[in-house]
Amino acid sequence: MLPKSLEKSLFTTALVAAQKAGQYILQNSESNPEYTLKGRANMVTEIDRTAEKIIVETLLQNFPEHQVLSEEGSGQAGNSEFKWIIDPLDGTTNFVHGFPFYAVSIGLEFQGAIILGIVNIPTHNELFYARKGQGAYLNHCPIKVSSVPRLSDSLLATGFPYELSAKFNLNFDLFKMLYQKTQGIRRPGAAAIDLCYVACGRFDGFWEFELNPWDVAAGALIVQEAGGKLINIDGTPFSIYDRQILATNGIIESEMLDFIKEFMRKIVH
Repeated sequence: MLPKSLEKSLFTTALVAAQKAGQYILQNSESNPEYTLKGRANMVTEIDRTAEKIIVETLLQNFPEHQVLSEEGSGQAGNSEFKWIIDPLDGTTNFVHGFPFYAVSIGLEFQGAIILGIVNIPTHNELFYARKGQGAYLNHCPIKVSSVPRLSDSLLATGFPYELSAKFNLNFDLFKMLYQKTQGIRRPGAAAIDLCYVACGRFDGFWEFELNPWDVAAGALIVQEAGGKLINIDGTPFSIYDRQILATNGIIESEMLDFIKEFMRKIVH
């Protein structure tokens, strides 16, 4: 267990970093940014890079020995048991096109477990956060997952890989099948926000393939601390490094997983 003073300092520093980056992004939201492509449709802008620099500098100013894993490469290796996992602008494609659905995501891993997660959605003035064992919050008010009991009553979310891979096609087929079993499926385009929406009950479940640790580190803890459940899509235990996720309110997890497994069996055969 960490000393209370250190735990508070970690949280406060991460909060400041997320808010500073969010403010910077919001100030540049009308700038029509130029972008480069890291893949078929995987965009990066100078806004991403500068926001990441703001976050990393803020964190390392207080904790210079900590490791950093970040989407745009401002990483720092080392032997510290602490690792910050950062997505400075989750939803860059949305940002570039002026669709106001993007976020700053900061997670902290300690001895292999995520102990802190912050997701700042500056366009909506929404700050989600959680500390391990201390619940999940939206703008300092406690949140919890929905109590929707059945898949047929649920609203789900998903996302699709940038590259037109086998998983891309697989998920479109799965999307079509699950859509018929639910009240709807949304694809907003920012996994960190999708997870927070599960945590506060706006979505009842979320699944996605081909994710990176920075996409899910913060949001996954927020879901868990809000009473939700996380597993891999194939039913194995969840890890932020496994590149897939199935997050639910816990109640529909079994039904959703059974459906996905049956779908997968049909695809294989």
